[in-house]
Amino acid sequence: MRTQKLNNDCNQLKDEPDNNRRQFLKTGISACALLALPLATTKSFANVLSPNERSLAFLNLHTGERTQSTYWAEGQYIPEALQTIRNVLRDHRSGDLHTMDTELFNLLHLLHSRLGAKQEFHVISAYRSQKTNAMLAGRSDGVAKQSLHTQGKAIDIRLPGHQLTDLRAAALSLKVGGVGYYPKSDFIHIDTGRTRSWGG
Repeated sequence: MRTQKLNNDCNQLKDEPDNNRRQFLKTGISACALLALPLATTKSFANVLSPNERSLAFLNLHTGERTQSTYWAEGQYIPEALQTIRNVLRDHRSGDLHTMDTELFNLLHLLHSRLGAKQEFHVISAYRSQKTNAMLAGRSDGVAKQSLHTQGKAIDIRLPGHQLTDLRAAALSLKVGGVGYYPKSDFIHIDTGRTRSWGG
């Protein structure tokens, strides 16, 4: 509702008298700019969204492990929480661990907030070792040989209580990173690479 109101206010600028326009510019131009500009990096919006703390909750569908962790608070990342999340998002086939991109966490946090979600993310795949990725790429043309999963920069998820189409639309609306749509397998892919999308 607030976003819609700001959009309406921005659209009405051209119809306002000059004095009203100047007043609006003084009080609301930054909000309009935030809505109009693409979100180039997660750093540019995560601080605006969550100035106090950021949390994430995951259920790994392969291992049954879950975590609900506040990974950022008081202006800094929390190493213990990052380690806990890293463990849940490990390569479930090999058990290998890898540092996960904190910008991916910020992207997921924003996505969760934008949807007003309460449920935890269900994780189909997060980190993949090179060996695991090569095995999967050999089985399917849908797996990139140089996948960002192997760098801890990608995750495949679904979100209970939300249609996959809505999850995809919300991810695309952020205009950040990659968004892949896999309706037959009931998940979307999100990564912190260049802005792009596929599937449908």
